[in-house]
Amino acid sequence: MREVAGKVAVITGGASGIGRGIAEAFAAAGMKLVLADVDEQRVIETARALEKSGAEVLPVRTDVSKQVEVDSLARRALDSFGAVHVVCNNAGVAHGGVPTWESTLHDWEWLVGVNLMGVVHGVRTFTPILLEEGEGHIVNTASMAGLITGGGNALYGVTKHAVVALSEALFNELAATRADVGVSVLCPGWINTEILRSSERNQPDAVRRHRAAQVRITPEGEIRRKQVESLLASGLSPRQVGELVLAAIRERRFWILTHPEWKGAIRHRLENVLEERDPTPAAPQRR
Repeated sequence: MREVAGKVAVITGGASGIGRGIAEAFAAAGMKLVLADVDEQRVIETARALEKSGAEVLPVRTDVSKQVEVDSLARRALDSFGAVHVVCNNAGVAHGGVPTWESTLHDWEWLVGVNLMGVVHGVRTFTPILLEEGEGHIVNTASMAGLITGGGNALYGVTKHAVVALSEALFNELAATRADVGVSVLCPGWINTEILRSSERNQPDAVRRHRAAQVRITPEGEIRRKQVESLLASGLSPRQVGELVLAAIRERRFWILTHPEWKGAIRHRLENVLEERDPTPAAPQRR
């Protein structure tokens, strides 16, 4: 899909971070936007900001963990613009800092519900629409955490590995039908977003209560959090990621890796598998 001007894009998690960066790149290319986010006020504010640049934008409050709300999002998009051509299943949350066995079922249900089932719901709802349209592209946001050996954030890594696997399967399924619908998987490294704060802000009450009552933040944990915040702050801008996504759609390219210097860590994991070695992590190189 080299010509994108006038095409309609649906972006989940579109109120901030990578989602907003994708929206900005798409708007500059002349696309019409449907922005979905669980934070209604922020998605409205983002839509208004993009409209000032001349973009046509429909903000829709959407909880992607619920299939019925993603179905409603699709209906709103079709009612407003008459078609959908690009779908970015981008909404995601981060949650970690405790051992896997100390994470509650509420923690698991939240991360799986947003990071994985949000993508599943988007694929189930929008793929038939794109097939009916006769052309289109699906971009699923995973993470470098979906390609390398995890270390300290199992819940997040599990969901992101699953998004990569889902995207690979979807690519091959669509290729087998010879449909003119492309698939990409976005695997960002450190990006200058507020994912930690936005995730905490949108936590379900059950997750928040457990964290407040039972999780003791150790000095080591606090140091690690500050390190992550620093790495995020020094990362690529969301708009740069948006431009990479737009280029991948135009080139019909599956892999979108924002940080090529992390390929050594990916290679290390794959060699661990092929050599049947223990899953030791390799720290990705920093810029």
